[in-house]
Amino acid sequence: MIVVSNTSPIINLACVGQLDLLRQIHGAITIPEAVFTEIAVNGIGQPGAEEVSRFPWIVRHRVTQQPLVDVLRLELDAGEAEALACALDCTPI
Repeated sequence: MIVVSNTSPIINLACVGQLDLLRQIHGAITIPEAVFTEIAVNGIGQPGAEEVSRFPWIVRHRVTQQPLVDVLRLELDAGEAEALACALDCTPI
């Protein structure tokens, strides 16, 4: 099973020193590029930024369903929209 995360769970768990819970529970998580950017680029120096860049169990994924992301962006931020699209990209048919 592939687990896709948006920004909030990663930052919140990093804030309380418990980011490794995601690895312990799921083994690995997948994040879309927008989530990586929100955490590691825009949030440089903040909790989770270094870990997202360094931990091998946090896997980046480039979303292929851009039209879906564009529609979702009408109501959601970039990380949330790409996380939903990423979950669909990564789901076996």
